[in-house]
Amino acid sequence: MDINKLDLNLLVTLDTLLVERNVTRAAQRLGISQPALSTRLTRLRDQLGDPLLLPSQRGMIPTEHALELQEPLHAALEGVRQVLLQNSRFDPSSITATIAIAASDYVQYSVLMPLLDVLRVEAPGIRVAWRTIDTANLETQMIRGDVGLALTTPETAPETLRMRKIYREEYVTIARLDHPAISNGLDIETFCQLDHVIVSPRGGGFYGPADEALSALGQTRRVMLSAPGFLVVPEIVAHSNMIALVPGRLALNREDRLQQFAPPLPVTGFDMAMVWHDRTTTHPMHRWLRDRLITLVKQNQ
Repeated sequence: MDINKLDLNLLVTLDTLLVERNVTRAAQRLGISQPALSTRLTRLRDQLGDPLLLPSQRGMIPTEHALELQEPLHAALEGVRQVLLQNSRFDPSSITATIAIAASDYVQYSVLMPLLDVLRVEAPGIRVAWRTIDTANLETQMIRGDVGLALTTPETAPETLRMRKIYREEYVTIARLDHPAISNGLDIETFCQLDHVIVSPRGGGFYGPADEALSALGQTRRVMLSAPGFLVVPEIVAHSNMIALVPGRLALNREDRLQQFAPPLPVTGFDMAMVWHDRTTTHPMHRWLRDRLITLVKQNQ
C-alpha cells in the first residue's frame, strides 16, 4: 500500500468506527451521512485488504487486523492533533461548543452551578449538559464522547481514565434555624435523639458512615427518612424538626434558613476528583475548562 495515496480522513473514519462500532453513531460524530461513511469504509477495505468491521445484530464487530490497528492508529492520530494544537491559541470567549459533565446532584449544585456563572461571562458559547454520574459505564461514555468530564470520588473512578483530585469535603450537621431542641450547639445525646434524614442513592437505605461511627461509640440514631439525593435534604430539614449530615459545600449560603454544626462524632469526609479520557487531554477547550474548574474550586474553599 502506498501511504502517499492514503487519505487522512479515512484514518480518522477508521478510528471513529473502531470506537463506536456503529455506523449511525460514527457518522454523527464525523458529521457526514451514512452513505458517505459506507463509501469511506469501502475504500479502507480496498486499501488495507481487510474487511475491518463486520455487521452484526448489535452494531459492527472488528476483525483481528482492525483490533491490531486500533491502538497504534489512535495514538498516531492523537500525536497529529497534539502537534496542531501546540501551535493554536485558545480563546474561550470566541468558542462555540457543547460539553457533557457527569456528576452527582450534590456536585451539580455546589460545583457546577458556580462554574456556569463563570462560563456565562468567560465562555458564553459553551453549552453544558449535566448528566447523572454512572461510574459503571463512565469509561464507555467517555470513549464514545457522550461525557467529556466527570466529577466523582477517586475510589469510584475507573483506573483507565485520567484523574486529578480537586478538593477535600467534610460533613456538617444541618438543622432549621428555630429548631426547638437545638439552641447552643449539638451534643451527641441530642444528635441521637432527633430524627434524621439520610441519603441513599440506590434508594431505601437507612444506614451510613455516621451509623458506623456511632456503633463504635455504643450509640445509635433515629433515621426516619431515606432520600435518593442530597439536593432535597436541606429543603426537608428547613421544613421539619429532622436533622441531617451533609457535605459542607451543600450547606453554604443557606444561613437564612439553616444552622449548621460540626458533627458531635468523628465522621470521615471524602475527596472529590476530576476524571477525563486521554482523548480530551490536549484539547484546548477541555484543558481550559479543567484548569478553570480547579481555580474556581480553590476560590470557593
